[in-house]
Amino acid sequence: MARIRRVVAEEPELSRAALSRQVCEWLNWRGANGRLKQMSCRLALRRLEQQGQLVLPAARRRPGQQPRERAGRRALRGVATAGVRCRLAQLGPVELVAIGSRDSQVSRLWNELMREHHYLGPGPLCGAQLRYLIRSRQRGWLGGLAFSAAAWRLGARDRWIGWSEAARQQHLERVVANSRFLILPQVEVPHLASKVLGLATRRLASDWQQRYGYEPLLVETFVETRRFRGTSYRAANWVEVGQTEGRGRQDRARRGREPVKRVFVYPLQRRARQQLCQLELETRRPVARQRPAPADWAEEELGGAALGDRRLSKRLLVLARDFYARPEASLPGACRSRAKTKAAYRFLEHPETDMQRLLEPHYHATQQRASRQAVVLAVQDTSSLNYSAHPATADLGPIGSQSEGPVGLLLHSTVAFSLEGTPLGLLDVQCWARDQAVFGKRHRRKQRGIEEKESAKWLHSFQAAAATQRQCRVTQVVSVGDREADLYELFQLALANPEGPKLLVRAEQKRVLADEQGPLWEAVASQPLAGIQEMRLPRRAQRAARVAGLEVRFAPVTLRPPRLKPRLGPLRLWAVLAEERQPPAGSEPVCWMLLTTCPVDSFQAACEKLRWYTLRWNIEVFHRTLKSGCQIEQRQLGSAARLEACLAIDLVVAWRIFHLAKLGRETPQLPCTIYFEEAEWKALLAYITQNPNPPDQPPSLYQAMRMVASLGGFLGRKGDGEPGTQTLWLGLQSLDVMAAMWRLLIGPSRPHPPPVSSSLTYG
Repeated sequence: MARIRRVVAEEPELSRAALSRQVCEWLNWRGANGRLKQMSCRLALRRLEQQGQLVLPAARRRPGQQPRERAGRRALRGVATAGVRCRLAQLGPVELVAIGSRDSQVSRLWNELMREHHYLGPGPLCGAQLRYLIRSRQRGWLGGLAFSAAAWRLGARDRWIGWSEAARQQHLERVVANSRFLILPQVEVPHLASKVLGLATRRLASDWQQRYGYEPLLVETFVETRRFRGTSYRAANWVEVGQTEGRGRQDRARRGREPVKRVFVYPLQRRARQQLCQLELETRRPVARQRPAPADWAEEELGGAALGDRRLSKRLLVLARDFYARPEASLPGACRSRAKTKAAYRFLEHPETDMQRLLEPHYHATQQRASRQAVVLAVQDTSSLNYSAHPATADLGPIGSQSEGPVGLLLHSTVAFSLEGTPLGLLDVQCWARDQAVFGKRHRRKQRGIEEKESAKWLHSFQAAAATQRQCRVTQVVSVGDREADLYELFQLALANPEGPKLLVRAEQKRVLADEQGPLWEAVASQPLAGIQEMRLPRRAQRAARVAGLEVRFAPVTLRPPRLKPRLGPLRLWAVLAEERQPPAGSEPVCWMLLTTCPVDSFQAACEKLRWYTLRWNIEVFHRTLKSGCQIEQRQLGSAARLEACLAIDLVVAWRIFHLAKLGRETPQLPCTIYFEEAEWKALLAYITQNPNPPDQPPSLYQAMRMVASLGGFLGRKGDGEPGTQTLWLGLQSLDVMAAMWRLLIGPSRPHPPPVSSSLTYG
């Protein structure tokens, strides 16, 4: 910095281009092609100037540079204004003309065409870029297109690739964006757009290699749903992988609301997706062997968050430990000091601490746990977070059916469960606030595509399950949803890739079978009885827990697409119907219709799918733990962005508490040291047994869990069952105080506490 300031002061006539060239030479800042990265340096210098750390030479117009209007008029002289209406074959050869210098005639023509006819204008384009003009030898210029740097973060694309955060950072330059595409409005030639896209993708890799020294592997683009349908991209074999969240490239605080866009990708090589992930594994493998083992659960779940600053990473771990030690406490109560509380507020409002970035390492840890299972259920569900008690919080939206009703955020979680019901962790989290201005659009729902509705959350979650399936080759991932997930587009997405995850959804819609076979429910109900299966139903609201005897029927079915969506085509699924014929007095009979992409060819297979569906209730327990245990709805943080960052930590804490409750039941014989530190279990035993000299061997996880629950009010009577999450999080809060006192009294040098009286009246 001092050297740059000195050069600027000593050479006032130095241009910004010359300065950036000098800085690149000092740092040997070069691209893969060996050229100096002057444009990246120029951008960095401009940011430093905006921050007040540098004063750069005044920008100057280069010799010969013409005003925009005059250059544009001259550039357009060669463009015919007459309409071009013919078949593609009659148009003659079509070619792409690459644009080199930005001062060339073709560059000015490209800029003026985009300025006149493209709704985004000519730019500026971001990062590395290539521009082309489209020319017909017979009819002249037809339009233009451009490729530039890819989006820094794009959920739909990243889930489709299946790469980790480290892979994204290493290989993002191998993904480029088709940032502009224009066919002039006076050119009406069917199939011309897909023809041009084919020409561009065939030469893009070699042209990019020639200019920048490396070949891209994947191309992405965005199609604004209110303007276009993406037909030409589909015709050119691009793959639609999802949609954007409605935020711009620079909108880290999520203050603006950009139009929602469909995301399309096109692999430039046959194994592009695998290469992106494989390159990351080969690069990271030596580093992984040298990396020390995580010090504790917080480091294991959140230690790899890419926040760009080591101090932020350390603060994240501190907050996670504090939140876990006192899950019911407020933010100041959990931090327990004014300095740590102020640091927590600064952390939550930092632009780099958004929810997805904080949760990325936990997603990766969940995938590692899932890879050790034969079958994993990716259960997804929606919950509302009510912040009506804090009306000063900014950027909230309605969460009820009335626009003037309660306000807050909507949360859609996807939790991975083993077949024993043990929560393995989160796979995807979506959080958003409804826009008050467009509230009440339900009457127009049939006219809008699913990507424009909240229902797209189910498709996003399934894509996250698909990313897990790609990482866990020996594990079968099954996406499970309740009746709200009965979406035809979701089944279509699940059937698109036979190697992807399976889907299991409880049916709600009145669907009709193809080939005039009648309604779905009547057709399955007419099947012969396969058997009767007893199913334990958990307690819910006013319904007591009970065992229901269900008559089970199943059949393969072919669904006819909805009347308003004939283009979706028929779908072949399996249906399982479970009905309770003799419910107890006063109880509503159980009637489930399950639709699945998993084969169901026997009574045992049908019962297996029913048991999988009953595990869906665990996500409701998880959401209850989040609300009641972590008190997320009591957070007062001023804005929705801060709430989402805090929610990311609370989600992991809620999962860990829920995991402890389940693991204590499923693997009671394990030593408690897999969850509790030495000071924690020794302090716990000393308090419970009233003996200041705990044994050398730790108790089992089952024993320690019941001891912790007793601190939270669990009595352990014969009819009480096993401890739940509520008594556990209350007990953990008391255990944290005990462990802190134990460390203070014992100290690092003394192996045992001093002998004191065990009488309760001592002192």
